[in-house]
Amino acid sequence: MATPVDYQWAYSIMDSSRVSTFLISILLIVYGSFRSLNMEQEAREREKEKERAQSLTGLPAATTGPSDVQTLDTMQALCLPLGASISLLVMFFFFDSMQMLFAICTAIIATVALAFLLLPMCQYVIRPCSDGNKISFGVCGRFTGAELLSFSLAVFIVCIWVLTGHWLLMDAMGMGLCVAFIAFVRLPSLKVSTLLLTGLLIYDVFWVFFSSYIFNTNVMVKVATRPAENPVGLVARKLHLGGVVKEAPKLSLPGKLVFPSIHNSGHFSMLGLGDIVMPGLLLCFVLRYDAYKKSQLLHLGETGVPPPKHFNKLSYFHCSLIGYFLGLLTATVSSEVFKAAQPALLYLVPFTLLPLLTMAYLKLLEVRHSGLAFIHHKIVIEVYGEGHENYQHRNHNDGCRPGRREGIVPELNPTQDGDLHQEEEQS
Repeated sequence: MATPVDYQWAYSIMDSSRVSTFLISILLIVYGSFRSLNMEQEAREREKEKERAQSLTGLPAATTGPSDVQTLDTMQALCLPLGASISLLVMFFFFDSMQMLFAICTAIIATVALAFLLLPMCQYVIRPCSDGNKISFGVCGRFTGAELLSFSLAVFIVCIWVLTGHWLLMDAMGMGLCVAFIAFVRLPSLKVSTLLLTGLLIYDVFWVFFSSYIFNTNVMVKVATRPAENPVGLVARKLHLGGVVKEAPKLSLPGKLVFPSIHNSGHFSMLGLGDIVMPGLLLCFVLRYDAYKKSQLLHLGETGVPPPKHFNKLSYFHCSLIGYFLGLLTATVSSEVFKAAQPALLYLVPFTLLPLLTMAYLKLLEVRHSGLAFIHHKIVIEVYGEGHENYQHRNHNDGCRPGRREGIVPELNPTQDGDLHQEEEQS
């Protein structure tokens, strides 16, 4: 007969710390993805305004500065797990001698990321009393009142964290890092996404499961849980201010989110930022593709052709988000059952990638067998013209079909302006 002890893992999953981890990680991914999509749409609107101004004045458009968005290519996706491994080893072997540098760099980066996270709230608050004009600060640049307010709040929060080391402030900094990374880093195709996530899965599994056989300790857990000396305490020690040294706590660097349990005092649930950011990049990519497909369906609707029914059902973003939730749930159950740290990406990567690939394949089959491909090609010719560069006209036994842009297959590429297209098949 089963006893309550046998189901202890089930009770642990419903603990407040676990529930908080689930909710916050999903909210960060959703918010970061929509923030990225909004930035893309705003950039597209600015380009349209420049083109309209150019057409009215006849003057050449002003040159645009480099984009803040970083798009990863195949080589960067392959090298990222290797770079992460090197960084992990550096922190493992040289943490004691470089902890001051780590703490200062973390505080600076987290301040910028937290300011980005707080910017929409500050824009909403300051909108009634601000005209939106930018204030010049010389070589530092020009900033709006909302940007200055968000940066000031971020500096204040980071300073309080340095003085107190409170876990809630550390989590706020970690949330800012997650949202900023998802918003400013883009994946160009599902091929690159698969390479990146597969490489990081191998990286996560090795450093969690096999590093102890080489280094006699779990390197990943050791680095993630090692506190750093407080810069305030080190400076006070140099200046022989003993009273301040006693009050300056050690700092747990914001490379993770931690949530305490309400019912179990002293128990924390921990999730690495990489377990949020890396799947979040994939979900951000499919959200932008869903937005592209929606805009294309609007063009089809304007021509009088009813949109395909399967596009109105479950989207790629919803499918991947449900997979992320199930993967996180599986990782949590595994950690409770085996009573050991688990590489979350071991569960998150398959649960997000495999449903996405399956859904893409099934939709592709539906498009090909329903005859919609030929209709879509005819509409594209009418709307965009015969020579549109993103479409290829190919002859097959069953007639014509559009280029791979119309087929929903897992080799999608967003261009710089947010458009998504297919790489041409190799003959």
